[in-house]
Amino acid sequence: MHPTRLSETDICDQCITPALQRAGWSVQQHILREYTLRPGRVVVRGQASHRDKASMLRADYVLFHKPNVPLAVVEAKDAKHSVGAGMPQAIQYAELLGVPFSFASNGDGFVFRDATLSDGVLERDLTLDQFPTPAELWAKYCAWKGWTPAVEHIAATDYAPSKTPRYYQLGAINRTVEAIAAGQNRVLLVMATGTGKTYTAFQIIWRLWKSGAKKRILFLADRNILIDQTMVNDFRPFKGAMAKLSPHAKGVERVDTQGQVTVEDLDLAVNKTTKVVDKSYEIYLSLYQAVTGTQEERNIYKQFSPDFFDLIVVDECHRGSAAEDSAWRDILTYFASATQIGLTATPKETEDVSNIDYFGEPLYTYSLKQGIEDGYLAPYKVVRVDLDKDTFGWRPTEGQRDKFGHLIEDRIYTGADMNRKLVMEQRDAVVAAKVTEYLQAADRYAKTIVFCEDIEHAERMRKALSNANADLCAKEPKYVVQITGDNTEGKRELDNFIDPEKTYPVIAVTSKLMSTGVDAQTCKLIVLDQTIKSMTLFKQIIGRGTRLREDLGKSWFTILDFKRATELFADPSFDGEPVQVYAPQPGEPVAPPPPAELPGTTSVPDGWPTEPAATVGLITAEEDAPRKYIVDGIPVAVARERVQYLNAQGKLITESLRDYTRINLLKKYDSLDQFLQTWQQADRKAALLAELEAEGVLIDALAAEVGKDLDPFDLLLHVAYDQPPLTRRERAQRVKKRSVFTQYGPVARKVLDALLDKYADEGIATIESNEVFKLQPFTDLGSPVELVRSFGGRPQYLSALQALEQALYATHPAH
Repeated sequence: MHPTRLSETDICDQCITPALQRAGWSVQQHILREYTLRPGRVVVRGQASHRDKASMLRADYVLFHKPNVPLAVVEAKDAKHSVGAGMPQAIQYAELLGVPFSFASNGDGFVFRDATLSDGVLERDLTLDQFPTPAELWAKYCAWKGWTPAVEHIAATDYAPSKTPRYYQLGAINRTVEAIAAGQNRVLLVMATGTGKTYTAFQIIWRLWKSGAKKRILFLADRNILIDQTMVNDFRPFKGAMAKLSPHAKGVERVDTQGQVTVEDLDLAVNKTTKVVDKSYEIYLSLYQAVTGTQEERNIYKQFSPDFFDLIVVDECHRGSAAEDSAWRDILTYFASATQIGLTATPKETEDVSNIDYFGEPLYTYSLKQGIEDGYLAPYKVVRVDLDKDTFGWRPTEGQRDKFGHLIEDRIYTGADMNRKLVMEQRDAVVAAKVTEYLQAADRYAKTIVFCEDIEHAERMRKALSNANADLCAKEPKYVVQITGDNTEGKRELDNFIDPEKTYPVIAVTSKLMSTGVDAQTCKLIVLDQTIKSMTLFKQIIGRGTRLREDLGKSWFTILDFKRATELFADPSFDGEPVQVYAPQPGEPVAPPPPAELPGTTSVPDGWPTEPAATVGLITAEEDAPRKYIVDGIPVAVARERVQYLNAQGKLITESLRDYTRINLLKKYDSLDQFLQTWQQADRKAALLAELEAEGVLIDALAAEVGKDLDPFDLLLHVAYDQPPLTRRERAQRVKKRSVFTQYGPVARKVLDALLDKYADEGIATIESNEVFKLQPFTDLGSPVELVRSFGGRPQYLSALQALEQALYATHPAH
């Protein structure tokens, strides 16, 4: 076969792979084909989602020194391209993997880019027989890194055999191991919730432990469930060398691969009777609280000498270790000679508290925004519900007393006071009704976390949600469960809530307990009825829903915001935008209209108060006034709101949607005639629409606002050029009345008639699809081959389809 007719796959199989093998690269040990770097962002449309193919990144070849230690990227092109045509892609992939070597090839040879500049040349041409050997590239790589043989030994230590790490996990693991091998003793890794911090920590510990660089390790976390989950999941290969530092620990339930629940006894390092620590283990896991609480608990870690541990890994290090005067910091100070790694999704940086001050600048950062863009984290929609008393405030009448007879201080109470200074029982009922309304419209069994102000508020909200879902709660009391620090029975249900295989509980009502460290993989709804001013807390709460579980139907999640917490999206320190912000008008459904799920954020409507109203102190409350006033009988309703979207550049649209569309379209087409001409000349209208959407014309959102039965053509004519629109059905009927297809045979006319009906029902994209003949009623008319043959062949069918579209979009009535 002539070389120019070889496909890219043929080039790889017949030219590139043999060249690599001749240079000593082994398919089993060194070469990975079609290496996925990014699976592609999840795009939400209505209740469906798909992967954005344009954002997928897949390297043709990644070359490894040994498994998970990458060295180089090779990008292939077919023979119609130049030898170096794939170099821009190769460079991009190499940067993601943190390697200096990039190759491009079309089968005739290679272009080699050596960012180490070891020979003083950045790029050079190579023949197929000049590809470098594994030893040559590794030597260049080590020299580039400046490694001594001792550092090289540690940096090249094998990974633990387990799942294949993602590219950013490789980066975090390899950089950390390399930095510690080179003598760095404080390391900070910032990785968004749901991106595998614990797995990353495991591989770092494993490689340092196996290399002999670190022999005794302490892993600290802030939730007991995190320790137990870690020991039976990611850290399981350490079994026998690993123990838990706790005088109170018991067995832990674990679900095996067959879905059966088994009970495993965790190895405990502390004798429950004598409280003496067994120092024969090499890897210890502990709660901060288990070694910083009572004097007895503090004695646990003080039984170790200050130089006992070589390595300490601090999970969720933003919580306690950031503050200099925290009890948790005492542990790190006591074991100051140990290398210490901090893991967090949200590093704290204030005047008084700093992770960076202690650990240094992050060695590796993988943000929430990047995780969503790559397709490793779930995107989210935002539904904003502002209640009237929160927004406009409420002032008691003169001398008004609360439910228990306490005189209410006379001032204006706003959202900042609700459930803190003032409890409106009707407000709880309205929030519960809105949450229930959303679940009824989406999925009543969607795992939901409701964040309340405090434990008292959580108790009331559990009751309100139980009443709002009485039909289900009467049959299954655990449909709604309160999971707070003081609620022993509720805390027992936490494992069931986060277990993807367990249906109940469905709704978990909490205050602070579930804001961090809870791996709720299938959580689809997060309800914010808590005042949140901390960006750290906000990110942690959002992180409860960011895990993707497409195999279990979890592709995105929704934030139902009653407290304007999502205004933090506008904060420069927030690093991930929602796919939609929806603010329902009074009387509108709390679930957003399906077509309008587009990237966006929101702000307070013009003229609304942005700060709590001023205090008006006409009547002084009693000296023994309660911590909270509790009032009933005060009606609460949803206030007016509006929707805002992000444009194609990720900026907030401040104009109305119609004005924005008009401005955008007029920038592209100077006149109505130019738009009509472009539309008629487009071979595929769906492709033109996709191009317009990519440039920021929000067609789905327009359809939701103007009318779903309008063709996008009519939507744009109506909004941008003030033309009276026709519905799809009206357009189809106009064509049928004109009898424009008499030249075709009876079967072909039936096909064209069915295409018009299908257009009227579903739109232009459906009839342009290559799969349309697999749908009803076409399957009743014949096979796809037979239907195409009725026109004389595929070219004739495509010509007929184009004629049908010309007839559909014939001269507009007003033009």
